Amino acid sequence: MTEQRLLLATTNRGKVRELKKLLRGLPLKIESLDRYPEFGKCRETGKTFEKNSRGKCLYYSRKYPGLVLAEDSGLEVEALGGQPGVYSARFSGPGANDQKNIKKLLKLMAAVPGDRRWASFVCVASLGSQGRIIKTFRGRVRGLILTEPDGHNGFGYDPVFYYPPLKKSFARLRPEEKNRVSHRGRALKKVRLFLESYLKKK
Repeated sequence: MTEQRLLLATTNRGKVRELKKLLRGLPLKIESLDRYPEFGKCRETGKTFEKNSRGKCLYYSRKYPGLVLAEDSGLEVEALGGQPGVYSARFSGPGANDQKNIKKLLKLMAAVPGDRRWASFVCVASLGSQGRIIKTFRGRVRGLILTEPDGHNGFGYDPVFYYPPLKKSFARLRPEEKNRVSHRGRALKKVRLFLESYLKKK
């Protein structure tokens, strides 16, 4: 297998760290968008994770001379009708950040009882090259929304997402623990298996 280049189509450093760990050992030179400011920013206008994921993948694969991996992910809270969904990163409006998004979520969930606080993290990852989608992969994990943040690892909504099988919030899991069970970890396992086969043919 000869080494190929793979662009991670995100500037989110937390995501970049996770993705690099999940793809470690593959014969790929992995880069992120931080190295290519000239590519500009793809506007996310899709109403689903899949549309945003595929849209970003197509946009950057027309500019980058190698493979592109784009993912869109977020939190779907059952008591909120699936919110924040594709708006997870910008849930609290202009100037949104993790703390503001969590604060808004907890305020909206304040009156929701424990047995109705179910939510899912969802990830859709798209692999593409030269303006075409090669394959799309999905991952999902279900848990409960806590009443206050717990833990300091991870990013995004991890501090308020409680995972019952491990009896911990995602923000209390070590990176390797989280990658084994998370939505992104589950999607990227499928990406990795596909790439192992795909790269052998190149």
